[in-house]
Amino acid sequence: MKILILNWRDIRDPLAGGAEVYLHQIGKRLAREHEVTFYCRRYQGSSETDEIDGVKIMRKGGSYSLYLCFFFDYLFRLRRERFDIVVDDINGVPFFTPLYVRRPKVAIVFHIVGREIFFRELPFPLSLVALVAEKMIPIVYRRVPVVVISDSTRDEVIRFGIPEKNISLVYCGMENLKETAGKPHEKSVNPSVAYFGRIKDYKQLDHLVKAFAQVNVDMSNSELVIAGRGDYSGLAALVESLGLSESVRLLGEVSDQDKEEMLGAAWVFVTPSKKEGWGITVIEANNCGTPAIAYNVPGLRDSIRDGETGLLVAPGKIDNLAGSIITVLKDAGLREKLSRNAREWASKFNWDNSAEEFARVIGEVIDGGKSPGVGDSAHQE
Repeated sequence: MKILILNWRDIRDPLAGGAEVYLHQIGKRLAREHEVTFYCRRYQGSSETDEIDGVKIMRKGGSYSLYLCFFFDYLFRLRRERFDIVVDDINGVPFFTPLYVRRPKVAIVFHIVGREIFFRELPFPLSLVALVAEKMIPIVYRRVPVVVISDSTRDEVIRFGIPEKNISLVYCGMENLKETAGKPHEKSVNPSVAYFGRIKDYKQLDHLVKAFAQVNVDMSNSELVIAGRGDYSGLAALVESLGLSESVRLLGEVSDQDKEEMLGAAWVFVTPSKKEGWGITVIEANNCGTPAIAYNVPGLRDSIRDGETGLLVAPGKIDNLAGSIITVLKDAGLREKLSRNAREWASKFNWDNSAEEFARVIGEVIDGGKSPGVGDSAHQE
């Protein structure tokens, strides 16, 4: 097959996140047997063409001009490539491929972004334009098969107006970094809390810092470690104002090995995000034997089994978040149970299985078979 994947960013983009991990892990496995091309934006220092793990990379335009670049690129050049299928990632602002791409298509939705996140993350009037564009998705993509990555996203997409019969569920996988992955890691001597992921407003890391301030009063030897790509200026100021400079480490971007060591050493992983498509970092932490705590929001309520692999807290309740962290840090028996279950839960997710299921979905679309069904999934419980 000749496969064209459209996404805002590629895996090397400084702003790459969970969507890029998913598409890269799927794409590089598809590239073992098929020709895979990835179309995305340019960023500072990037080349226009590249190849990563067997996937051809085409970079055009910027964060917002990318969509217009692809429209003209496809009409005047790429359509002559006769791709067997186009995989259209709807990451808030869609490419609107059903309006001009006549080849078979599959859309992928990680989560519906919505008004609150658009207006929190984008300046006006871009936030309004993005919101209007997202509202048009059910109209433009109504006849396009859609892949989602969690039950929450499936339910969101159905409520948004996409027919249930068009939706397939293909879970995220896990990639072990070393032989010890999935086995108990050596934990830090003092109680430690960790977060890894992008540093964005909707991740609500100020909630984590404020909750940790309460934890630190109760457990003065505790530590919070935060790592990932993004702007730390606001967090650093908050840490300073709360007098936590000796107890909070802001690491910035770290290597995969350092990430695993950090997640493995932590007693608990905490992510207070407003919403996620799934929560890949939750499963990565679980794979290291570290339970997770999060708000009970879409995506995270799928990747965390409340009371089994971690704890879910009422959204926005910082006091409750702090209380749950303290409970896990102090209760060794609970922590061991959650840790054991978390490792077992993480072992169920495999990128090879996910890629095989994704290939099945796009193969059926190319062959003109039945629309992918909601019950189809690469995850075996």
